[in-house]
Amino acid sequence: MYTKILVVDDDSYICDLLKTSLEKEGYEVRTAPDGYQAIDVFKKYEPDLVLLDIMLPGKNGKDVCTELRKFTNKPIIMITAKGEVVDKVVCLELGADDFVVKPFDMSELFARIKAVLRRCNTHDDPDDDEVIKFENIEISKQKYELKLNGKSVDIPPKELELLYFLASNYNRVFTRDQLLDKVWGFDYLGDSRTVDVHVKRLREKLEGVSDKWVLKTVWGVGYKFELTGN
Repeated sequence: MYTKILVVDDDSYICDLLKTSLEKEGYEVRTAPDGYQAIDVFKKYEPDLVLLDIMLPGKNGKDVCTELRKFTNKPIIMITAKGEVVDKVVCLELGADDFVVKPFDMSELFARIKAVLRRCNTHDDPDDDEVIKFENIEISKQKYELKLNGKSVDIPPKELELLYFLASNYNRVFTRDQLLDKVWGFDYLGDSRTVDVHVKRLREKLEGVSDKWVLKTVWGVGYKFELTGN
């Protein structure tokens, strides 16, 4: 079985280049020129990974990523023409698994694709069905579901994986590098700010849910899911 990739970019030259290059690497590739077609092609094609440009006509890449995350956990690598931190933060907050900045080196893109697919395959364990429960919170990694006060809450896959890992190792402190290794994978090509972004978003979701536990910063070290015993 070939690994299937969906390339979404309004630049036909980029689409053709990526399609040709990826097929030479052994991938099966489909393309979409805009955000609306991207959703339709995804549902029909069911790719294993999406390369998604941020700047798209009509429905932009950020909107496409948000919509995809409503019904799929398949990995998404965002493509942006800018290199500012804000663009990277936006990509991660939307639930993207990684990002590349134009103009990108093809060998770097291949490395990122392989790394993301490797991480997702590692985390896709059908036997890992334990639901972690504390006061007012339930986390299911198998279902990729977070319940707060008994109600399901929308959450990007990587945020849930980070919360699941910390909660399953409660009261233990982990450095940013350790979390990158455990949650994103040892071959992740990003930096430690990724962890900070995801923790920030988790805290926004978890604020006021319970006083029995807290997602805590241990200054100079990292983060932990702490049981407070209140």
